[in-house]
Amino acid sequence: MPAVEERFIVRDALTAEAEAAIQRVADKSEALTTPLPEGVMAWRRWGGDGRNGSGKPSLFMLHGGYGSWVHWIRNVEALSEKFTVYAGDIPGLGDSDPPPDRRDPDDIGKHVAAGILSLLPDGEQARLMGFSFGSVIGGYTAPHLGDRLHSFTLVGAGGMGLRRSEFLPLAAFRRDMDGLAIRRLARRNLELLMVRDPETIDAVALHMQVMNTTRAVTKSRWISRLPSLVEKLPALNCAISGIWGEFDSTAYPYLADRHEFLSGIKGFSGFEVVADAGHWAMYERADGFNQAALKLID
Repeated sequence: MPAVEERFIVRDALTAEAEAAIQRVADKSEALTTPLPEGVMAWRRWGGDGRNGSGKPSLFMLHGGYGSWVHWIRNVEALSEKFTVYAGDIPGLGDSDPPPDRRDPDDIGKHVAAGILSLLPDGEQARLMGFSFGSVIGGYTAPHLGDRLHSFTLVGAGGMGLRRSEFLPLAAFRRDMDGLAIRRLARRNLELLMVRDPETIDAVALHMQVMNTTRAVTKSRWISRLPSLVEKLPALNCAISGIWGEFDSTAYPYLADRHEFLSGIKGFSGFEVVADAGHWAMYERADGFNQAALKLID
């Protein structure tokens, strides 16, 4: 599985704090893998394995672009009280090996679906949740799940061809940067895209962004711009719901457009807005997001 090159990491108190916080949550999970044509897709599971009488339905969570399971670090424990939570690293991102074609979302979705079906207990339906790019990949994953899919919750999703506000271009990562330059880049991009309040960018957020950016190979920005969910969502036979941050940089001030689009789909089951949150609502306003998620998933 991909590892972050040490030259990209600043070994200081901020990094140590972040690594310890991430490890505390990771230690409460079980690390799993499912096969890819070359390598494996990495998963983490919280809340029981779903096969030993835990009685909890299975929730599969797909992170955003240039991300990993750490996008959900403030949610997995709360949601695992009601669900067996599986947080996957999308092929070519996080700890997962690359897919055969890093620019083919249908190919990626096919492999994600195969992983879900191999982990899902017999006779059970999956709850699927995707954040941003993860929602787009979820749209390509869902058709391969067929009647094994119970519900699909989109969080800050793109892929719908709707109006969006324009913001300053994200800073580009270069492999000749040193650790401090990459950390500055990470902070700037979090401020531009991910959060409403820059004060919510802490050690974990910065370290997560450095780790994920420097090892990402799947071309998530290009895929996220495709209006693929316009076709995919109406064809699904499952409950469909949405969660957006009130000030999501990819949607504000056009959240009503997202609500209107989803409400016109036959499986629509609800739409929640997390107050005073940006794009990464599940981190910036975790309590509000977790309440919304628990309300909608079932």
